[in-house]
Amino acid sequence: MNTPALVSRWETQSPRLLGLLRLVTAFLFVQFGTAKLLGLPAPIMPDGSTAQLMSQAGIAGLLEIVGGGLLFLGLFTRPVAFILSGEMAFAYFIGHAPQGFWPVLNQGTPAILFCFLFLYFSAAGPGAFAVSNLLRRWHTTPVGFGTGHHELGHSH
Repeated sequence: MNTPALVSRWETQSPRLLGLLRLVTAFLFVQFGTAKLLGLPAPIMPDGSTAQLMSQAGIAGLLEIVGGGLLFLGLFTRPVAFILSGEMAFAYFIGHAPQGFWPVLNQGTPAILFCFLFLYFSAAGPGAFAVSNLLRRWHTTPVGFGTGHHELGHSH
């Protein structure tokens, strides 16, 4: 196979790779929320406990569990990702930047990476393997017999 054909074939995998990136990112992100609120896989609060739901860390944990879960499923990807990108920017500037300029030293690297991954998902959408793709196909599948012009949820 020549190089242009190989590159072209690789480029066709973009939706699948975007979907995998979304799945892995959401899986990793949800763990921060479950660790904060449920202590799973282990508590990560400084005192070794779980966060109170109506605290800053508790609300962040709730956003991480619910938002991360929606992203994992591929539901409402763009608006959820935009909100989570803002949460991560907030987390960085409130929780990490005051500890010093360098992210590697202030432990802010995950917040920055999540922020920009979510910003990307808010523009790019869910990619492959998303429930929203199934719902979209279901709502545009021709039904009945005949010309196939009747689509579920649409009147002509």
